[in-house]
Amino acid sequence: MHLLYNSGAHVFELVAIRVDDVITGDGACVHLLGKGRKRRTVPPWKNIAKRVRAWLALDGAPAGKEPLLPTRKGAFMTRANAAQRLAIAVNHATDSRPELAKLTVSPHTIRHTTAMHLLQSGVDISVITLWLGHESPATTHHYVEAYLAMKERALARLEAPEHPPCRY
Repeated sequence: MHLLYNSGAHVFELVAIRVDDVITGDGACVHLLGKGRKRRTVPPWKNIAKRVRAWLALDGAPAGKEPLLPTRKGAFMTRANAAQRLAIAVNHATDSRPELAKLTVSPHTIRHTTAMHLLQSGVDISVITLWLGHESPATTHHYVEAYLAMKERALARLEAPEHPPCRY
C-alpha cells in the first residue's frame, strides 16, 4: 500500500512490477509500465526502499523477472487481488478511524490522494504530470481545480471578522 501511494501508480502498473523494475540502492527508483506501454520512473521514499530491500532479502523472496508483489502461488497479482488487499487494510484502519467505513477507498483513490498531496506540498504541476504519467499538464489540471474548490469551500465556512472600518 505504501508503494501504491508513493508511486501514484495505477493498480495495473503496481501489480505488473517485477523485481528487476526496482532499484533499492543509491539512486533508488521504481520503473512502471503504464498505458500505451509507456515507461516512467518514480523515486521511492527511503523507508519504502528500505522495506523493499528487506522484503527481497528474505529467504524465498522473488527475484529477477518474478513479480515484486506475488500471490501465494508466486504469480502476478490481479487488480482485484490488489483491491481486496486494500479493502482489508481499510477495514483494519476503521478500528482507529471509524469515519473510513463511510468512504469508498479504491486503488485509484490512493492515486488521486497522491496527486493532491503532491499539489498541496507545493510540487509543480508539470512534475505531478510526470509523476502520474499523464500525457500533458492539461490532464493533471483537474487536481488544481479541485484544490481551488477545496479552498473556496473552506473560505465559505469561515466568517469574516467583524470590526468597524477605521482609518490608519
